[in-house]
Amino acid sequence: MYKRIDRREIRRKKHLRVRKKVVGTAERPRLAVYRSLNHIYAQIINDETGTTLVAASTVEPAIRSQVKYGGNVEAARVVGKAVAEKARAAGITKVVFDRGGYLYHGRVKALADAAREAGLEF
Repeated sequence: MYKRIDRREIRRKKHLRVRKKVVGTAERPRLAVYRSLNHIYAQIINDETGTTLVAASTVEPAIRSQVKYGGNVEAARVVGKAVAEKARAAGITKVVFDRGGYLYHGRVKALADAAREAGLEF
């Protein structure tokens, strides 16, 4: 009788709505965020060529050694700092932020703030 609410489907629809306007270019690539229960991922993507330029996540051994658990705000800060450092090394200073349909709060906000502090502009 009642339709089951699927959170993943709701997030996917929000993300598609946002992606109509948020597009990464060569001058300003897109910083995309994905979070699961146990990990957080960040990628800098050039949508014109469809390539990932830089990526960081709590799955990487270098970051995994710094954090005890990958699904909290502390881990998100480490990933944000790491993706910003990798981006600056690749010559990327300005990005457009794609929160991936998630609320700009908690882990997503912590990742964005850490990336800004490490030198990314968005």
